[in-house]
Amino acid sequence: MNRELTDWTGKFGLPRFDLIHDEDFAPAMEATLAEAEARIEAIAANPEAPSFANTVAALETAEQALNNVCAVFYTLTGVASNPEREALSRDFAPLLAAHGSKVGMDKRLYDRVAKVWEGADALPPEDRRITELALRDFRRAGAGLTGAERERMAEIRQRLAVLYTRFGQNVLADERDFVMTVGDDRLAGLPDWLIAAMRAAAKERGQAGQVVTLNRSLIVPFLEYSDDRELREIAWRAWVARGSGAGAGGAETDNIALVAEILALRHECAQLLGYADFAAYKLEPEMAGTAERVEELLTAVWTAAKKRADTDGAALSDMMQQDGVNATLAPWDWRYYAGRKRRAEHDLDEGEVKPYLTLDAMLGAVFDVAGRLFGLTFEPFEARLWSPDTRAWRIMRDGREMAIFLGDYFARPSKRSGAWCGALRHQHKIGAGQRAIVTNVCNFTPPATPGGQAYLSWDDAHTLFHEFGHALHHILSDVHWPSISGTSVARDFVELPSQLYEHWLELPEVLDRHARHAETGAALPADLRDRIIAAGNADQGFSTLEYLESALVDLEFHRGAPPSDPMARQAEILAGLDAPAAIPMRHATPHFAHAFSGDGYSSGYYSYLWSEVMDADAFEAFREAGDIFDAETARRLEAAILSRGGSAPADALWTEFRGRMPGVEPLLKGRGLN
Repeated sequence: MNRELTDWTGKFGLPRFDLIHDEDFAPAMEATLAEAEARIEAIAANPEAPSFANTVAALETAEQALNNVCAVFYTLTGVASNPEREALSRDFAPLLAAHGSKVGMDKRLYDRVAKVWEGADALPPEDRRITELALRDFRRAGAGLTGAERERMAEIRQRLAVLYTRFGQNVLADERDFVMTVGDDRLAGLPDWLIAAMRAAAKERGQAGQVVTLNRSLIVPFLEYSDDRELREIAWRAWVARGSGAGAGGAETDNIALVAEILALRHECAQLLGYADFAAYKLEPEMAGTAERVEELLTAVWTAAKKRADTDGAALSDMMQQDGVNATLAPWDWRYYAGRKRRAEHDLDEGEVKPYLTLDAMLGAVFDVAGRLFGLTFEPFEARLWSPDTRAWRIMRDGREMAIFLGDYFARPSKRSGAWCGALRHQHKIGAGQRAIVTNVCNFTPPATPGGQAYLSWDDAHTLFHEFGHALHHILSDVHWPSISGTSVARDFVELPSQLYEHWLELPEVLDRHARHAETGAALPADLRDRIIAAGNADQGFSTLEYLESALVDLEFHRGAPPSDPMARQAEILAGLDAPAAIPMRHATPHFAHAFSGDGYSSGYYSYLWSEVMDADAFEAFREAGDIFDAETARRLEAAILSRGGSAPADALWTEFRGRMPGVEPLLKGRGLN
């Protein structure tokens, strides 16, 4: 076995990715799985009376070697997939699911933890918390099941792991395989920066001219700027066809039958555990608690957003008619006319903005804000990582290492779409303790020429701040146990730090300091800055509805009996909402990775909006202090939320910071929907 997979020897404790090869993973997975099972068996079979030390604390470190192997492997499958890694993912999924089921349903472990819980009142708060969570997790995993029900639960979890892997790989294949050539005679309306990005994408694929791919940083601006309605429709249809059987991979990448099976298995799993449906099971440990509370929030925002979207849609339809387009406003028209409307109303041209939003400039802003709020400094260093584009920093405070931070920012055909934050290593204080190794992964358009500047859109800049907000949750984590470290919190609480951090991007003093012209170094003109900020709420009806459609479909899919035909049920839900035909779901079911490439956000896509209610109110705390960099407010935010991980229930952490629960009004105000 390659020991580099378990005992990392790179700089500052990083794995040496240059010494790790695909053929190393299967032996390492086999060996570390066996080691983890032996350690856990020793805990379960321990003849000594159950104690916190010999049971709950022992479980915290029993799988460390296995976790290290998985951290490296699944980081690589996200950022640098290949056929070998995809095949390994399919092999590993049922093995890891079987291991998880075996541990989670071990009645001996469950009984030992339950015995520790009987005396938990005498434990320190964090020890009591992880005992409580361990007991809950065993119960929710099915440790109380017996006989045929127990066997069926294990079968379900293994099958779901296989389906999740296939779902994600099918979406990636459709994204990777679609390329639309755009001839020189069909570039009307496209700005120079977008044409350059399309040419760079063509060159990367060994083609001449310009192409559109399904990279969001490429296809979204194409849909916004292209005057060619026919090409917009082709591009849009390919984008929404991912995973539907009508995508680039055809029937081979059809996810619809997988979704039906996933929903049926989830429902069966919930009922085996005594819940009415999967939504009831999944929402039990979240802040929201019930599907009814989620629906109440989503419906309240839907009403305000629908009113705005209907008004905007009528205006865009008028613009189409003025162009001589005698057709109904379609999904491939909305971004195009909304973009024209926004540029006209705010005198805003993205080509004018982009030179001020280089990746380096915006990283400078991200790091400066973290420094001013939390005293962090960033020291870049060279490391042997998975891509030469990936960058590394050592994050320090008062001479102490706080974390290692890795940023992988550019789109590649082998990279999963979207943006995310991960952790190769979590902070904890066991023994000598360790600090986190955190990753931010994005899919920005790379520089047109090697070594050149990478230009971000305003949305890209928001994404950069968003993902670093997640990173701060890991960087500032200060708990004893790894299972409650960093982002190990309720799903509808985890987006609070990320969405809160986005607010600082829009502050004039941040933009004035960091948004500098790539060629001249001149500061972003005040009038242009104000126009960018003023345009921030343009088209909020569209962006809010497309999100809410996905959130409501996700919720309804998991309430009651599962649909045998997910696409028919999706259409029924949207019809019941009276959703505008020109505003489709942000993530249609066949490529809804949040919900179906794992169960992290299943019944939980609403959590972005739930967290936004809190982030709007949290930022208001800085305004109330009279200084958006107020040191005392930042200290309280770190002490109550960012450093605490899952060491207390989310509502308790929030109330400790703010003193009360928030209302929906600041959210509606922030989106301009009030």
